[in-house]
Amino acid sequence: MRRYLLSRLLLAVPTVLGVVTLVFFLIHLVPGDPVEVMLGETARAVEKEHLRRQLGLDRSLPRQYARYLRRLARADLGRSLHSGRPVRRMIVARYPATVELAAAAMAVALLIAVPLGVWSAARPGATVDTVGRAIAVFGAAVPNFWLGPMLILVFAIALEWAPVSGRGGLSHLALPAVTLGLGMSAVLARLLRVSLLERLADDCVRTARAKGASETRVLLRHALRNAVLPVITVLGLQAGALLAGAIITETIFAWPGIGRLTVLAIQTRDYPLVQGCVLVIALSYVGINLAVDVLYGLIDPRVRVHA
Repeated sequence: MRRYLLSRLLLAVPTVLGVVTLVFFLIHLVPGDPVEVMLGETARAVEKEHLRRQLGLDRSLPRQYARYLRRLARADLGRSLHSGRPVRRMIVARYPATVELAAAAMAVALLIAVPLGVWSAARPGATVDTVGRAIAVFGAAVPNFWLGPMLILVFAIALEWAPVSGRGGLSHLALPAVTLGLGMSAVLARLLRVSLLERLADDCVRTARAKGASETRVLLRHALRNAVLPVITVLGLQAGALLAGAIITETIFAWPGIGRLTVLAIQTRDYPLVQGCVLVIALSYVGINLAVDVLYGLIDPRVRVHA
C-alpha cells in the first residue's frame, strides 16, 4: 500500500507543475493591461511605467515565471494587484464557502442518485426504471447557468421559500446546492444503474439467490458492494469538477466562494489572484482524486497489485 501511495504522489507532482505553468502563461497572454485597469486609460505614461516596474510586470515572461515559482516554493502567492492584500489570505477567507457548497451539492447528488440508480436496476424496463432514466437525462441536459436562474425565479421570487443570493443558513445553501448537485446526480444514477445490472449477473449473486437470500439482501449486500467501485471513481472526478463548476453557480447566487473570487480577478486582470485561485482549485482536484485512488486501493486490493 505504501508503494501504491508513493506512486500516486509522484504522478501528482508533474500534473500540478503543468497546471501552474499553463495557467501562468495563459493568463499573461490574455489581452488587456492590468496597469490600465488599475489606473485608467487617462493616466500618464510615467505613472503607468512606475506601477508596472513596481509590480514586476516590466520583466520578461521567463523571469516573471521563475520569480513566481520561487514564491510558490515558499507558499507565497503574492499580493493582489487590485487590492494589495496577500492572495493567500483572500483565498483562505473564501475557500470554506466553496467547500461548504461543494459538500452540500455532493450530498444532494448522492441522495438523488443512489435511490434512483438502485430502484432502476432492481426493476429494469419497468415504469420506475423509465422515469428514473428520464430524470437522469433531464439532470444531465440542463445547464447550471439556466437552472440557477429558474430556481431563483420559482423558489426565491415567486414562492419566497429561499433567499435570492448570499451565504447564511441552510436556506441560502439549498438553491445553489441543488443547482450544482442535479447534474452530478444524473451521471451517478446512470452509472450506478449500469454497474448494478452487470453485478446482478455475477456468479456470487446467483449463488446467494440459490441459497434463498431475499432480493433486497442480494441487491444491497452482494451486488451494490461490488457495483459501487466505479461509482467511487466517478464521484471523485465529479467532486473535483464541483470546485471548477462552482464558478458559474457562485456568480449566479452571489455566493462568496473562490469561484466568484476567480471571476472578479479575471475581470480586473489581477494576475496573482487568478493564478492563486486556479492553483488552489487544481490542487484540490488533484488531492481529491489522490484520495479516491487510495480509497479504491483499500476497497479493491487488485488495484494495488497492478499499480
